[in-house]
Amino acid sequence: MYDRETRERALTLVAQGRSLNSVSKQTGIPRYAIRSWQTRIEPISRTTHCPRCEDVPRSPEPAKQYAYLLGLYLGDGCLSRQPRRGGYALRIACADAWPGLIGACRQAVKDVRPMNSVCIIQREGCVMVTSYSHHWLCLFPQHGKGKKHDRHIALEPWQQRIVDEHPWEFIRGLIHSDGCRITNWTTRMIGGERKRYEYPRYFFTNMSADILRLYTDTLDKVGVEWKPARQSRRAQNISVAKRSSVALMDQHIGPKY
Repeated sequence: MYDRETRERALTLVAQGRSLNSVSKQTGIPRYAIRSWQTRIEPISRTTHCPRCEDVPRSPEPAKQYAYLLGLYLGDGCLSRQPRRGGYALRIACADAWPGLIGACRQAVKDVRPMNSVCIIQREGCVMVTSYSHHWLCLFPQHGKGKKHDRHIALEPWQQRIVDEHPWEFIRGLIHSDGCRITNWTTRMIGGERKRYEYPRYFFTNMSADILRLYTDTLDKVGVEWKPARQSRRAQNISVAKRSSVALMDQHIGPKY
């Protein structure tokens, strides 16, 4: 039998990306034991490693990474109950075209829940950054039955405080999930010569009016001007095209990579 401190130390090493073999060699704990703890993490972390389950609930630490992860979750994330292993699986879809986004998403999950491992599940054209925990529902109470755009989405007061403290990280998460930075171009006749002009802009597209409102409210708070763009089916686009606002977005967000 191993005490809780020993199990926590081994699982922390695994959560840092170490293989079961290397952790086993370093700690002297059999691989099968470490593997079993990964699927039975509840006895280890139920009370001491969830800021929302403590006697006096507090905001997750680090709050900055949580704000970014919250944006990713609202854009392309979901929770699903795991009947066999217990708890919930957090899954965030990231396109293969953006390896930098995949790395940033994975790091944010690790930072918010360092006791839980993070895995990458390949799908056609994208990966699912996945992590299992009994406490994801505590951290993302927006979870519910059906699709996000079919139900009401609102932040809890403690979540809103984090967004207010780290608005750019929240915006960055939303842009990295359901947004993009593109460069449009046009031509004009100048002195009898046709010249090409390029101008960048940001788009954010989502089918949830509530999530769109969270995005635009946060843009307002940081001084970014925006306007609705053309709708595509049921999704609505929010455009940031004014030069000064694009420059502000470039300073804090930038293109995906």
